Amino acid sequence: MLTPKYPPQDTAPPPTVIPSQAPAPVPTVEAPALVAPVSNRPVVQLTPGSVLALAAGGGAVVLVVGAVLVSLLLAVAITAVSVAVTAVVLRSLVNNQKGH
Repeated sequence: MLTPKYPPQDTAPPPTVIPSQAPAPVPTVEAPALVAPVSNRPVVQLTPGSVLALAAGGGAVVLVVGAVLVSLLLAVAITAVSVAVTAVVLRSLVNNQKGH
């Protein structure tokens, strides 16, 4: 019951190779040579004048961003001072009402 049952052996004759018929050579396909892709973008050439213009433009951007940041800081400082002054005035008004 637990012993394996093997199928009967194959009775077909083994395949024979006829020596007069050699297999035909398989044609090989050679890969095309790798060529660098051509870019469609224009080439940027920097001349001394364009480098100077880029440096001036970068400096202008830095100055503008700096001015904007300083103005924002100044606005925050002015707001803080005005809130502080308002708090002092309100405190003095509340203290004067308690005294009378």
